[in-house]
Amino acid sequence: MLTNLLIVLPIFALILAGWIARKSGALGPNATREVNRLVVYLALPALLFDIMAKAKVEQIWQPGFIVAFSAGCAIIFAGTIFWRLAKGRHLADAAIDALNASYANTGFVGFPLVLSLIGESGMAPTLIASIITVCVLFAVAIILIEAGLQSETRRRDIVFKTLVSLCKNPLLVSPVLGAVFMLSGLPLPAPVDSFLKLLSGAASPCALIALGLFLAGPQAATAASRVSTTGILVGLKLVAQPIVTWIVAGPMLGLAPLSVHTVVLLAALPTGTGPFMLAEFYGREASLTGRVVLITTILSVLTISAYLIVAR
Repeated sequence: MLTNLLIVLPIFALILAGWIARKSGALGPNATREVNRLVVYLALPALLFDIMAKAKVEQIWQPGFIVAFSAGCAIIFAGTIFWRLAKGRHLADAAIDALNASYANTGFVGFPLVLSLIGESGMAPTLIASIITVCVLFAVAIILIEAGLQSETRRRDIVFKTLVSLCKNPLLVSPVLGAVFMLSGLPLPAPVDSFLKLLSGAASPCALIALGLFLAGPQAATAASRVSTTGILVGLKLVAQPIVTWIVAGPMLGLAPLSVHTVVLLAALPTGTGPFMLAEFYGREASLTGRVVLITTILSVLTISAYLIVAR
């Protein structure tokens, strides 16, 4: 448990830094949106391009692991979408809620946690999980959000307007360009590599600071508390997703014990900041997403520790 706590402490510290900056007046009421826009338009696209451009096909081609982790994400994501739509939720909001329930924090928590618990052999699977989560799952959510936002226009214009919006979205364009660069086999020039490292390194810290800024604002304090919805989304992320992933990886696919352990550990990670960035960027209800990110991060110290005890 101490290992888990030490890994997530910097997350809480960055959220707290944003909260203090807003409460003290060091950053004004528009800081949340501006910091988030920096992440969406600059830092995160650089990170997505960097991940894809540097990936090696032979390193990420692990079919069993890909199927197991993708299935866990897809089942929880799709189930949450149908549940929220049945409750009358707008498609854009339902897509963000589905991300809350299935978007694992593979970058900020996954890499250090897997490295400390499994070692270097767990780095390739963690990279695969990051690509699936940050690029594929994120892209699906953005497509659904854009489609939902265009749903009020004439039906024949929905597809065209959605495609135009997607083609202009840096969070979709950057990983596609990165994948093209990866397949080309060309190495990144040293200055470009340094530029990407500097810019992409700001993605997670700035997103967490933006979350702290939001939690300190009046919109978070006055938002209606949806305890039941928050609790269900937290349960889906921390309990349902790892269980579903274990069923697929173990009983159904019969993966090696180490692969099963790694994929379940990654599925059990708390919700990352991606859903919050989208909620804030698209002007949806960010308060629910902020609570889910914060609560899953806190509770994951206990749930992951409990899993490690059971898995021994």
